[in-house]
Amino acid sequence: MQTKLSTSLLSTKSGKEADSILRSCVHCGFCTATCPTYQLTGDELDGPRGRIYLIKQALEETAVTEKTLKHLDRCLVCRSCETTCPSGVRYHNLLQIGKETVEQQVGRPLTQRFMRWGMRTLLPYPARFSPLFKLGSIFRPLMPAALKAKMPVTRDPGSRPARQHARRVILFEGCVQQVVAKSINAATSRVLDRLGISCMTAHGEGCCGAVSNHTGDMPAGEEIARRNIDSWLPHLDAGAEAIVTTASACGLEIREYPYLLREDPAYAAKAERIAGAVMDISEYLSQAVEAGDLQLADSLPEISFHTPCTLQHGLGQAGTVEGLLQRLGFAVRTPADSHLCCGSAGTYSILQPAMATQLRDNKLEKLDAENAGIIATANIGCMMHLQSGTGTEVRHWIEIIDSSLAGR
Repeated sequence: MQTKLSTSLLSTKSGKEADSILRSCVHCGFCTATCPTYQLTGDELDGPRGRIYLIKQALEETAVTEKTLKHLDRCLVCRSCETTCPSGVRYHNLLQIGKETVEQQVGRPLTQRFMRWGMRTLLPYPARFSPLFKLGSIFRPLMPAALKAKMPVTRDPGSRPARQHARRVILFEGCVQQVVAKSINAATSRVLDRLGISCMTAHGEGCCGAVSNHTGDMPAGEEIARRNIDSWLPHLDAGAEAIVTTASACGLEIREYPYLLREDPAYAAKAERIAGAVMDISEYLSQAVEAGDLQLADSLPEISFHTPCTLQHGLGQAGTVEGLLQRLGFAVRTPADSHLCCGSAGTYSILQPAMATQLRDNKLEKLDAENAGIIATANIGCMMHLQSGTGTEVRHWIEIIDSSLAGR
């Protein structure tokens, strides 16, 4: 793609990066075939190729409008287009630059700014979010059906193992997940305990930074990354094997720390080390377990599995969970169009509810068609979003393994 970016913009690092990404695009359109939002609307501007043209216009100082920002905001950043792209276009990096540029030019309405501020202020901080969630849970029976469906029902997490093993990992606790689904990490600790691996929590860690970055506060995201790096490095130095995440979106965000802190001389190398140490629980467990290492119950449930975009397109672990579950004896069914997003996409289901609901219902139609007794996934956002639209139980796959352990 030919570009005509201004000399002043090309003198900046973001301008040079954007120019390089734009020039790598060959207009082929393969990306539109796998773009969930383009599949819904059929509008070229709701696909990656159209959004790339919009970003190019904005960077070339062509007049932009609120409509430009609307089409950029509709992107899920699912990265399905990047998996499809034969030219290796780093679309998600370009989108970030484009959204910042357009937002500076057209601004946002007060209501949108307030909503983004509210999410950044509450969701990443369990001490703030937990009281509100508990209050909502109390009044859940009185809520309208649509709102009640969005309030997840918490499960008793059970106890975590007390014994210590020579092998240990840092188990990332996250933010929203440790409020609404403590059962996920509790189940993970029990499964790893059966394999002779202890889970520890790093004092001082917090949100991965995704909420801040997704809502436009990159400086806050960078500061969160630095804090987490400082909390994890001493434990890695002391022999922890990995930083294990049970939310694939968090794992992907942490893998992005080197890009986020690339201009920070004090943290760039540290971020690279952290990115090399973080592993999704599916990736770690696939390396740590053999078929006979975990004694499971004789009767195992049939599972319809939804692969989060962050796991398959972001982390490149498509098929990892399914393969692991099948090795352990589970019957796993993969729905049609498994490459398409469910519509959760971090804060997307809150900021773009209409599109998110359509995508969710399309995904559930495919998942329910498999007639399995339970739907499993690998990310808290997907789990909550899918559960809001179905009566079929939706759980994290590690919880299913935990509940299937012999003697549980």
